[in-house]
Amino acid sequence: MTEAKQLKEYQVDERMEIYVLLKEVDPRVTQQGKRYLAVSVADRSMEIRGMKWDATQEEANTLKSGMVVFMTAVRQIYQDKPQLKVLSLRPTHAGEPQDPADFMSAAPMKASEMEEEVSAILFQITNATWQRIVRHLIAKYHDQFYKYPAAKSNHHAFAGGLGFHTLSIVHLAQAVVKQYPGLDASLLYAGALLHDLGKVIELTGPIATQYTTAGNLIGHIVLIDEQIVLAANEMNMDLYSEEMLLLRHTVLAHHGLMEYGSPVRPVVKEANILHQLDELDANIQSFDNALAETEPGEFSQRQWALDNRSVYKPTK
Repeated sequence: MTEAKQLKEYQVDERMEIYVLLKEVDPRVTQQGKRYLAVSVADRSMEIRGMKWDATQEEANTLKSGMVVFMTAVRQIYQDKPQLKVLSLRPTHAGEPQDPADFMSAAPMKASEMEEEVSAILFQITNATWQRIVRHLIAKYHDQFYKYPAAKSNHHAFAGGLGFHTLSIVHLAQAVVKQYPGLDASLLYAGALLHDLGKVIELTGPIATQYTTAGNLIGHIVLIDEQIVLAANEMNMDLYSEEMLLLRHTVLAHHGLMEYGSPVRPVVKEANILHQLDELDANIQSFDNALAETEPGEFSQRQWALDNRSVYKPTK
């Protein structure tokens, strides 16, 4: 029995009959009053958007984000990007695939492996205040931390991506500390472990990931600072001690610029390093995402996460 083709394997103008995860479904109406569905579907090979024209009210009512569906479609190119002309779309029946996890890409590390590494890193945070805060919050959001993606799209947008991205930052931080021994390793590691933890509140989870109301209105940077404040109050810590201010600043400044969501720019060396390492890891993952869908000797589609650049995949 041959293995079923993945979304990525279909060529332009090729018809597909395939089980996929329905990540987004948005009922819309044309200017002429005709109903259609704008959808995003995925399997472990890729995510792709499409249109289902002449949609029925039943389809609009029945099809929900996060369900596995059976789809017939034709792959097309629209504005230099792959897109689907969806011919039919229905929920799967009994005996057909129904587990969304079977269609989700995941981190290259198991949750248990990531947890073991994080436990070891916690002992490298020798400042007692910072270690207590980090331990408290990692324990509070333990399951989400190892299951959630690091983003709705773009970098590390896969199950377990949050924990994996966080560990990548810590690994980079450990190399920087080795190169520059005057750094406060405890502050850098604590900031690295906490910097994106607010995404467990900002995002809905690994299946058909969306932004929560809190995520849209507040954002993960302020959300994690709030959690740090709550933890400090719970443990009767001085919120305005230099230790607490340094930790909060390092986390709050990790996007680097106010227009990118940070309320302050990094003015502490470790905070500035965390920002640069976060940018580095996100950019590398964005390059990897683009190159995975590009043939050797060709340029990728333009990548929003890389300042709308097309990147080149060498032949060797």
